[in-house]
Amino acid sequence: MKVLKFGGTSVGTVESISQVIEIIQGKMKTSQKLAVVFSAMGGVTNRLIEIGQMAAQGDMDYAEHLHSLEERHFNAIRGLIGVKHQSSLIAKVKVIINEIEDLLRGISLIRDISPRTMDLLLSFGERLSTTIISETLVSRGTEAHFIDARNWIKTDSLFNRATVDYEQTNSRIREGINSQDGVFCVTGFIASDAHGITTTLGRGGSDYTASIIGAAVNAEIVEIWTDVNGMMTADPRKVKKAFTVPEISYSEAMELSHFGAKVIYPPSLTPAFRNKIPVQILNTFNAEHPGTIVSEKSGSSAYSITGISSIDSISLVNLMGNGMIGVAGVSAKLFGLLAEHHISVILISQASSEHSICFAIQPEDAENVKQIIQTGFKYEFENGEIDQLVVQENLSILAVVGEGMKASTGTSGKLFSVLGRNGINVVAIAQGSSELNISVVISKKDISKALNAIHERFFEAEGTTLNLFIAGPTGLIGRTLLSQINTQSAYLKANKNLNIRIVGLVNSRKMTIDKEGIDLGQWKAAAEAGTPADLPAFVEDMKDLNLPNSVFVDSTANKDIVKFYANILSSNISIITPNKVANSGAQAQYDELKNLARKHNVQFLYETNVGAGLPIINTLQGLINSGDVIHEIEAVLSGTLAYIFNNFEVGRSFLEVVQEAKAKGFTEPDPREDLSGTDVARKILILARETGLSLEPEDVTITHLLNDACMEAPDVETFYEELIKDNGRFERMIEDARSRGEVLRYIARLKDGKAKIGLESIGKSHPFYNLSGSENIIAFKTERYKTYPLVVKGPGAGAEVTAMGVFADIISLSAYFN
Repeated sequence: MKVLKFGGTSVGTVESISQVIEIIQGKMKTSQKLAVVFSAMGGVTNRLIEIGQMAAQGDMDYAEHLHSLEERHFNAIRGLIGVKHQSSLIAKVKVIINEIEDLLRGISLIRDISPRTMDLLLSFGERLSTTIISETLVSRGTEAHFIDARNWIKTDSLFNRATVDYEQTNSRIREGINSQDGVFCVTGFIASDAHGITTTLGRGGSDYTASIIGAAVNAEIVEIWTDVNGMMTADPRKVKKAFTVPEISYSEAMELSHFGAKVIYPPSLTPAFRNKIPVQILNTFNAEHPGTIVSEKSGSSAYSITGISSIDSISLVNLMGNGMIGVAGVSAKLFGLLAEHHISVILISQASSEHSICFAIQPEDAENVKQIIQTGFKYEFENGEIDQLVVQENLSILAVVGEGMKASTGTSGKLFSVLGRNGINVVAIAQGSSELNISVVISKKDISKALNAIHERFFEAEGTTLNLFIAGPTGLIGRTLLSQINTQSAYLKANKNLNIRIVGLVNSRKMTIDKEGIDLGQWKAAAEAGTPADLPAFVEDMKDLNLPNSVFVDSTANKDIVKFYANILSSNISIITPNKVANSGAQAQYDELKNLARKHNVQFLYETNVGAGLPIINTLQGLINSGDVIHEIEAVLSGTLAYIFNNFEVGRSFLEVVQEAKAKGFTEPDPREDLSGTDVARKILILARETGLSLEPEDVTITHLLNDACMEAPDVETFYEELIKDNGRFERMIEDARSRGEVLRYIARLKDGKAKIGLESIGKSHPFYNLSGSENIIAFKTERYKTYPLVVKGPGAGAEVTAMGVFADIISLSAYFN
């Protein structure tokens, strides 16, 4: 025999009840007997509580609310049963409604609703739904019997959460089941005491009813029909990639449901578990799905954990004092006091020093608990044995659960690594010796972020997902980067297990954020369809989303955006940028950003600050981290200036070459930004700081390439005119170099703690002699590379290589989060 239970959402509408009846009729094709337990229609129990409280307060509007409840049930009858058979069922329901009216009238008169009266009031929800469904089954040709569970299940008189008398109950259930065949439509949640007074079974009561019946008749299975496809790896409302766990043990189900998984309430299923009756969780609205089987043993799994669950809101109480160290009985006294006042403790953690003990409770109990402890430990507080009593609010508990943790090393390491990488602070930890559950207390604001990050790390074969917020998507580097990501995303997903999701875009005009991800093929339309740009609001929205593996990509050269870097890093969001402003400003700013990245365990990557896509900073950091000593750095660090002096020759004007470089996109809109040497000065300053030197921008010595008239020209066109006037000087420089068999290179040097830049004439023996196009080159002279410097050479300008460098930083970041 099978026992089925349908929850409130399953019997909430005409359509869902029709689906339930179809399921029941399908089951009856292979069975002579079926016990089916029904909850009240969705929301009815809560509505009855509200109506009862209104009546107790003398609010006569309760009658109007009851009428609304009555109409809901009448409408269900009209939708389920043909007109010819409606009247008798409507009459039955009307009798029940009249009973409710009489009860509410009495409550209203005495202005009070006791637990006993509340149990009676709440019983009507199940009685109404079960009456309607049993009659509907009969009208559709199925042999069905309405069973008032008060006649089967006997309890004590502890109202609201009665204790079952199993001896009497089992006898009554067996007698009732054996008396006839067909479908036994049983009211869930309700029972009666020895005097026939109505009681209820408390939270999860309808599950409990099904479990009691299943255990009494030794059912082959108890099926719990709800509105999800079984027990999930995480709450699908918070983790969209959560999936169904096919098999799970009783112990795992108990742990997951204790920490917030609302699919079942395992304590109410204890009778079935005790009798080793499997419980199957199924979806009324997707009846073909196999759901989850809960049985004595966990099923085989490729994962070290079975699921992740959480309690969204708890308070943490911390009791501290030197007088607790080595003193027996403190914990016993503490938890004895809490038990006396019916305070449920969710989690306990104690340091081995015994200096403190902390425990989690429901937030609504916090103030009461504080008073209980202050009163109960009055002597200890007065004598200084206990120093502090601290209650922390706005916290959550997250639990990873699974019997597989026993056989899998490193689960704790993975868990805390994921939390740390995403800047989530752990307030308290609890783990039992059974290794079935690791629970951590974290800030409430971080719970969604933590659930998604942990689920991705433990479950998702799709790999790591980076959530990108990009500043400057319509700029040359930004749009090139987005194009590269779009082109390469399929490869990265297939070969690197990496998903790159664009969540936010902001430029000088518009901004848009979509936490589900912006379609890479439609990013231009999304950017244009955004709201007016507001950079502070964009940063706040990015922080408020609090997504795991968040990365801010600044693809601009905007000085104002840099002002938000500290705030972004402090919010545990990594930054990747080609923007040199942050690292080439004041030394204090550089130090602050580096320190913030370390403090908040995030990444601040800026490989493209120097040399576009060339691995210059990574190479330098590798040398230093491996213990090498940097003696000198010599470099051509401007692709623009490299192109200009590689193409400037006798017979060509300097202006012509500058304009050609601009046309190819190698210069800024105003070429003076490149020709001034400021950009190169920033780059050598950044490299100097990477070696550990403390230098300010003014410490870099610049031998200027342009004269004052060129630099002070009011606009680009005037600058070009001044450059023509000064052409003779440049021609003389190129002729002098040519006469010596040399070439001109704009070189940056770092030696003896000093940085300088300027135009130099070099011969064929120099490694920079054979540069071509816009190539950059850098030579590291170190303790290990004394005779021959370590040289890095390649294209050092252009949107393609710069965007590629940014993209490479993004990909490298995925390993950090993995």
